[in-house]
Amino acid sequence: MSRTPHSRPRWRHLAYPLLSTGVAGAFVLTAVPAASAVPSTGALITEVYGGGGNSGATLTRDFVELGNAGSASQDLSGYSVQYLPGTPSASSQWGVTALTGSVAPGKRFLTAESAGTGGTTALPTPDATGTLAMSATAGTIALVSGTTALTCKTAADCAADSRVVDLVGYGTAVVREGGGPVTGASNTASVARAASLADTDDNAADLTAGAPTPFNSAGETAGSGGDDGGGDDGSTEPGTVRVHDIQGTTRLSPLAGQTVTRVPGIVTGVRTTGSKGYWLQDPGPDTDARTSEGVFVYTGSATPAVKVGDSVLASGKVSEYYPSSTSQSVTEITTPTTKVLSSGNPLPAAVTLDATTVPDAYTPTAAGGSIDSLALEPATYALDFYESLEGERVAATDTRVVGATTAYDEVWITVKPAENATPRGGTLYSSYDQPNTGRIKVMSIDDTATFPVANVGDVLTGSTAGPLDYSTYGGYNLQATQLGTLTAKGLKPETTRKQKSTELAVATYNVENLDALDEQAKFDRLAGGVAVSLNSPDIVALEEIQDDNGATNNGTVTSEATLTRFTDAIVAAGGPRYSWRYVAPENNQDGGEPGGNIRQVFLFNAKRVSFTDRPGGDATTATDVVKTRKGAQLTYSPGRIDPASDAWDASRKPLVGEFTFRGEQVFVIANHFLSKGGDEPLHGSDQPPARSSETQRNAQAAEVNTFVKSLLAADRSAKVVVLGDLNDYEFSQTVTTLTAGRVLTPLIKTLPKAQRYTYVYDGNSQTLDHILTSPAVTAFDYDIVHINAEFADQASDHDPQIVRIDISRCGQR
Repeated sequence: MSRTPHSRPRWRHLAYPLLSTGVAGAFVLTAVPAASAVPSTGALITEVYGGGGNSGATLTRDFVELGNAGSASQDLSGYSVQYLPGTPSASSQWGVTALTGSVAPGKRFLTAESAGTGGTTALPTPDATGTLAMSATAGTIALVSGTTALTCKTAADCAADSRVVDLVGYGTAVVREGGGPVTGASNTASVARAASLADTDDNAADLTAGAPTPFNSAGETAGSGGDDGGGDDGSTEPGTVRVHDIQGTTRLSPLAGQTVTRVPGIVTGVRTTGSKGYWLQDPGPDTDARTSEGVFVYTGSATPAVKVGDSVLASGKVSEYYPSSTSQSVTEITTPTTKVLSSGNPLPAAVTLDATTVPDAYTPTAAGGSIDSLALEPATYALDFYESLEGERVAATDTRVVGATTAYDEVWITVKPAENATPRGGTLYSSYDQPNTGRIKVMSIDDTATFPVANVGDVLTGSTAGPLDYSTYGGYNLQATQLGTLTAKGLKPETTRKQKSTELAVATYNVENLDALDEQAKFDRLAGGVAVSLNSPDIVALEEIQDDNGATNNGTVTSEATLTRFTDAIVAAGGPRYSWRYVAPENNQDGGEPGGNIRQVFLFNAKRVSFTDRPGGDATTATDVVKTRKGAQLTYSPGRIDPASDAWDASRKPLVGEFTFRGEQVFVIANHFLSKGGDEPLHGSDQPPARSSETQRNAQAAEVNTFVKSLLAADRSAKVVVLGDLNDYEFSQTVTTLTAGRVLTPLIKTLPKAQRYTYVYDGNSQTLDHILTSPAVTAFDYDIVHINAEFADQASDHDPQIVRIDISRCGQR
């Protein structure tokens, strides 16, 4: 089982369905976001029961159970659980139970409340204890970022209180989320969230009534007393259940929710930090290729008292752990007791991962969406093959790196060296039906080993081996107990040529949330990319320039200090003194990191190109096209394309500028389309994965396409350059919509197929950034300059690109 032990906020374009990142390191405790009006992605209320000790109740105490829907452990210190009667009076006050400790991803946190005189069964050991006297049938429970009692007594007032992290109204509660409270609570019934922890901020939709099932952070439930509950009598004889019985022939265990006793196996890997536990593998496999012989035994906060090579008997409850709401589950044994029978035993042979064993087809599909219940076909589908090995030892030999080492000590390799190889050593993602089955992420669970710092094209020479795991970020991964030796292949950053005197050089570069408070080293690296690697283009369209105080959310929207530092750094790197133009956004209206106010910016070398200023454009005013005797003209320059359109909700608005080069007019449109962050991952349980973010990107592409058509209607020979981070692939509907009517040519398609990439994600070299030109741009030289995406040491996660337009050879108006 793999729980992602750290938080990875990415306020930009999570490149779904190719979403990466996850590691076997220590949990980082992050603050719980206070957002009752937004569906929770971290800590939230999972179950509420107010009938403890009442007539007919089995449990002796009320309780509130919390869960963690995120991928990082959530620190609850300084937070509280609070209770308000269902129909509060003028004198009603919120009761408060202060919390300490944390809740791990996918796990629970139990708060015990008031006890009654009835009931026969105690709660499992609670993580926090209070004295809230909750009604069995109607009331409101809030998870609050603070320990001061709330004062709100209406749903609207509570939704407006930024301290409310999550809220559940049950019975006839006046204070609730959504259209109504969840009904059905009683002396014998709690209200609980589904196992997926889905949160739509509608209590009636998100929770249902049923028998109370309190779980604490150790995974213990009522009556377990913290032992394995399996009737283990101290015997050293194996029980009747084997690992392959637990794993079964689908993705879900046929024994989920049941207690198993004395399951035999050899310890093949131990994780002592973060999500602690060990992998258990049966050396006596069955004959069914669908059933894995390995399983993760989750020990919670307790460091496993076992070593690799120990022969053990494990008892505990079989559970399905979902690292996220869109992921596949991981079958595991929880709340275990372990008996060590002997040590130093040989490990089961590792299954070889290579081109002969991993199927070429990636995944089955399911009419209902989820593939969880489908019988595995490991000889046909790569995802099924990996699932059939979940928890087992696997090994790969002499593997090429296709995704550079990250800050979280992880690297992507390919076990299929010939699969869609790029000239620089990567693996190209070239279509939705070719996700590249040979990619797999490698992380180390050997605390004594130094993780290799590898670039794309390097090789892990020799064997890399360990248990096969699954996590939110990246899906299946190899938890290495043995790492191959890094053989560096010397990949070098590229430098493009200098433009000729008659060539207008236009580039685009995503500078990854650059703001005036960043360290000088970041400015210097990015400036070197412009001045040296791109050889000082005439115009540079920048994406992700933040305001002057970055993520500080105080209403600042200007970027003058940021751009002054950046252009000074370019001069220091040997480049020209650039001028700039941009339209400042409204505060927190363009997406990205809250408070950062990212926007597109034009840098231009005024000694080579002039900018036509037509004032009046601002964050909410659209620029238009007018037809004159001299051709097309913008009403505002710089300006924005229809910023009031729904297409740009919570997203960056395109920046349009009118330039003149050697007497010729050129229109440049800089873009940063909506993130892919809401899409389902390639490796998730829903197949094919939903790409929900495409809808808004298609609308954005249509807006830009319409604007380009208006330019060409005013002047069919208009020279237009559309460029930027489109957050979509060259084969996507977004690009098809953007180019409709053949008004634009995507220059990425002029390159050989294996060279079409600007970004590397989950070991897939792919295209997110684009330059497109209008039909009048007939003489050009286009280049992607690989300086970041393939390297462990990056100034940005994007590679810039450039087009050099020979104005003297393009068709004249």
